[in-house]
Amino acid sequence: MENKPINHLDHHKFSGKWYSLYSIPTLMDKNWKQTIEVYTLIDDEHFDVLTTYHKEGEKVENSITSKLFFDKEKVDGDMKAQFLWPFKIGYWVIELADDYSYVVVGHPKEKYLFIMAREAKMDSELLKEIIERCRIKGYDTGSLVSQEH
Repeated sequence: MENKPINHLDHHKFSGKWYSLYSIPTLMDKNWKQTIEVYTLIDDEHFDVLTTYHKEGEKVENSITSKLFFDKEKVDGDMKAQFLWPFKIGYWVIELADDYSYVVVGHPKEKYLFIMAREAKMDSELLKEIIERCRIKGYDTGSLVSQEH
């Protein structure tokens, strides 16, 4: 299995709330727990993303806003996330359920991975299958951490 973005994604169906269940985190979100992302489609051009989270061991909820850009000249799953202007990082949707109940977000160089779902939990067998597919694609799945929803 090759690590690559999916070809087709309906931006309207992708909009809405996602619970981040497991991740190989970036430096920025390394100690985040109970992460929830809400994607709002803006003018069919990009998503505004509101992320809420708790820092490990803290009760206070924090939030951050970002943008997710898509490129009409690339496949739908090949996007760029921007947390701080003008910097953008690769955001690849590498797996998406037909009913948009879960999504797996990866990176062109397998640096990070996010398994997200519409609900705060996922069937354990499905989760195992997703993790195995990610391992085959080159991700260090031993580094996955729970978001503890």
